[in-house]
Amino acid sequence: MTKSQHFNFDGGAATYIGTFLLAALVTVCTFGIAYPWALCMKQRWIKKHTIVDGRRLRFVAGGMSLFGTWIKWLALSFITAGIYLLWVGPRLQEWIVVHTDFAD
Repeated sequence: MTKSQHFNFDGGAATYIGTFLLAALVTVCTFGIAYPWALCMKQRWIKKHTIVDGRRLRFVAGGMSLFGTWIKWLALSFITAGIYLLWVGPRLQEWIVVHTDFAD
């Protein structure tokens, strides 16, 4: 990041709360199975309201593209009594970054 880069965020509280509550509800009601779709919902909202150097971001993935990996991560986390979760966070962040692009 250089000093010349300009970042802006134009999201509002109401849509933020609504989006994140809906994502939480989807995740809880499906016992975590639908978390990939909830994550995508949240990331689409965040990226839609983020501007870098005058260019808006966008999140280009759908929940199905993470679903198989998510199930594998859940299984490995269960088998290892949660230890595998230490690897899930960084891999999940990598997946988010890879699926983030400029909207234009």
